[in-house]
Amino acid sequence: MLSPTALPRYRPCVGIVLLNRDGLVWTGKRAADGGADPDHCWQMPQGGIDAGENPLPAARRELYEETSIRSVTLLAEAPQWFSYDYPPELVSTKHTARYKGQTQKWYAFRFEGDETEIDILTPPDGHRAEFCDWRWRPAAELPDLVIPFKRSVYEQVLRAFSTLTR
Repeated sequence: MLSPTALPRYRPCVGIVLLNRDGLVWTGKRAADGGADPDHCWQMPQGGIDAGENPLPAARRELYEETSIRSVTLLAEAPQWFSYDYPPELVSTKHTARYKGQTQKWYAFRFEGDETEIDILTPPDGHRAEFCDWRWRPAAELPDLVIPFKRSVYEQVLRAFSTLTR
């Protein structure tokens, strides 16, 4: 895929494939926001890149803001950017109105800490909780758990990191 500057109507973001020592992937259940699909509300950590921020520091920041996790080792960077379009019903919302979709740079990290480090309910620095539950899962399960418009990106990302996952 293209770099974020080549896709000006796409919000530049990062995504994190967080693996435990057994090769399982961390997934978070999106906190209910009124529009969440209860059958497809799990995802890996991801978020926007701030103005002037490089993708790798953005990935570490987003992971920390969403999970409180800092004890990680970088394993790999996806070789390209992955993009998806928002469905029409989301394009009209205030949050997404400026963008056609997202373009994401993905990183794989190994979780090196103790699970007591993970705190999704009271995120650091006053951030609002984005997840209400979490669990480790085999990578093959993730595409069926994510909201459908992100499924293709998840399949591509998991293929990119397939040598790292169980």
